Amino acid sequence: MRSLIENERPGKAEVMSAGIAAGDGFPATRYGVEAARMWDLDVSPHRSQQLSPQLIEQADLILAMSPEHHRQITRMVPSAADRTYLLKSFPDNSPVGEDVEDPIGRALEDYNQTFLEIGEYLGQHLTEIVKRLDEKTDA
Repeated sequence: MRSLIENERPGKAEVMSAGIAAGDGFPATRYGVEAARMWDLDVSPHRSQQLSPQLIEQADLILAMSPEHHRQITRMVPSAADRTYLLKSFPDNSPVGEDVEDPIGRALEDYNQTFLEIGEYLGQHLTEIVKRLDEKTDA
């Protein structure tokens, strides 16, 4: 996401990643780094962070990877419901929809598949995401 937005609107958005069950400060997995490298992306500096109410409140757009994540986000900060979406269902913000499979602890091919899946959905949604970013920065 960071790379796609930076290509479209350099310096206009901050893209963050946080997990419902993530610990703080852990590096990307070896397979995560390898999967990203295949697309000329370097995620080796990435460090995990746990999702917090403060991060939710700062966000203009939240893309959840599963319906359960969507529900947990809106339970933490109910006012975030109108800006929380399932990645696969965006721009519909219903909490009902398909998961993005988490490849953690699985083989490199699973990481590659998840990377491709996320990339495909971000590509499909990029025009709408950029439109929302432009509306926010023009306001």
